[in-house]
Amino acid sequence: MSEAPAPYRVLARKYRPTRFEELIGQDAMVRTLGNAIAQGRIAHAFVMTGVRGVGKTSTARLIARALNCVGPDGKGRPTLDPCGACEHCRAIAEDRHVDVLEMDAASRTGVEDIRDLIDGVRYRPVSARHKVYIVDEVHMLSEKAFNALLKTLEEPPPQVIFVFATTEIRKVPVTVLSRCQRFDLRRIDAATLIAHLTAICGKEKVTAEPEALALIARAAEGSVRDALSLLDQAIAHGNAAVAAKPVRDMLGLADRERVIDLYEAVMAGKVEAALGLLRAQYDLGVEPGVVLQDMLDFTHFLTRLKLVQEVATDVTLSEGERTRGAELARKLGVPVLSRAWQMLLKGLGEARIAPSALAAAEMTLVRLCHVAELPTPGELVRRIESQPHSTAAPPATMPQTPPASRGSVAIQATPAVQPRPQPSVQPQTQARALPGPASFEAMVALAEQRKELRLVTELKYGVHLVAFEPGKIELRLADRAPADLPGRLMTRLQDWTGQRWTVVISDEDGQPTLADAEMSHKAGALTHPLVLSLLEHFPDAQLREVKLDKATAPEDEAALEEPSAEDLAAQFFGDDES
Repeated sequence: MSEAPAPYRVLARKYRPTRFEELIGQDAMVRTLGNAIAQGRIAHAFVMTGVRGVGKTSTARLIARALNCVGPDGKGRPTLDPCGACEHCRAIAEDRHVDVLEMDAASRTGVEDIRDLIDGVRYRPVSARHKVYIVDEVHMLSEKAFNALLKTLEEPPPQVIFVFATTEIRKVPVTVLSRCQRFDLRRIDAATLIAHLTAICGKEKVTAEPEALALIARAAEGSVRDALSLLDQAIAHGNAAVAAKPVRDMLGLADRERVIDLYEAVMAGKVEAALGLLRAQYDLGVEPGVVLQDMLDFTHFLTRLKLVQEVATDVTLSEGERTRGAELARKLGVPVLSRAWQMLLKGLGEARIAPSALAAAEMTLVRLCHVAELPTPGELVRRIESQPHSTAAPPATMPQTPPASRGSVAIQATPAVQPRPQPSVQPQTQARALPGPASFEAMVALAEQRKELRLVTELKYGVHLVAFEPGKIELRLADRAPADLPGRLMTRLQDWTGQRWTVVISDEDGQPTLADAEMSHKAGALTHPLVLSLLEHFPDAQLREVKLDKATAPEDEAALEEPSAEDLAAQFFGDDES
């Protein structure tokens, strides 16, 4: 009677590291452990952290083998290169060693489970040199379980070694981490992962296209176990051959070349072509959200390619991504790419919650096509500046507040009407100047910083400044100003500056209130030729705020310098032109 064939072992188990040299991508940890074992400086507790599938549990088992290996002759010492032939090495590899105990903290989270573990710690190893406790997903233990473990973890018997593994290191109490030697296992980079997959394909006598392995490495996101599981699935899917197109279909990925075609159509403003390409991908079974995610990734790739040229050497990139991506990165500016990133990110969120993901993706592409040819704020100001300024008056029926259904544009312009200069300070006054605000406007700003909102309102609407110098203010109170305002102002200024201030009430007219001056500046700004041009281009825009470039202005308005296009862009649209 013939024996039944041995069950198939998946690649992730078949090629699990059995020696430290087979542990790819963790050179720093291997070097540290090797030196510690060689010098006999072995910690009593280790904690391995990292994303799934990078070798945390495998490293724990390798540590158990390295510490308990006795060599083929039975006289060996702890070594970073265990023989794999002695009884201890074989038993640990087959998960049957009585002195190497593995515990899954995800299923045994309670304090009673930890008490069972602690009860066994006090006994000496049965046959091995060290008793090794491997606790996987240690962050799942309860708070009481961690507390029960602390004392034993701090002072364990000399023959006991603890090795903890976790993907959530932040959930492990600091009191536990401080008693362990910590190793952070890094993600495996794409080039190393592709080389590892290529070597395994050679051992399995499987033909694999480099582009297909690059797709698997990209989908694995640095996890060796995920990459081997995907490779196993790809071999079965392709009937012992791994090709790019079947792998792409298996992973549900959009064709990268078609994604680039779609991106080019969107950036050219071709709505019909873009919607057709999206529909073609949808008919092939690709989810609309995946298409938007790929476009989002491609936007990020183009931005990095534009700023960091070494990105083009990424081994996971196809030839089309390198050549066509470089051309697109040359044509598109960073503001345009940033705008596309924001719109795609918003569209991806809409596709996840919308009743129809396809409809949400189509609307996102329509918006992208619509704004593709729009200039950036800086370009718009330069275009308007280069055109003859219109002298037409602004619309007489301009609404004072924007409608609820429309957004408003905050315009900041250099006003045509400048405030008259502040009275000059006499030399003898400057010599005895007290610390504090240097102008009336600075004093109001100081009150705003101190959250004195009532005082700020009274100073803006109820005070006509006559003269100002550090330590002394001369003003006239408007009808709406309270009578106790001068006294409260002196008290506040003395509290803020630590110096005595004098507030004098005058009968002179003084300057207009700050609120009246602001209205005057706004009216003057509305007659500025550049503001008129902007209002013509954007009929729904509103002049919301006017900011002066300087605290004081020259008396001769003709002496004002004409602002540059860059200054105007900053005034009208903020410092960030993207």
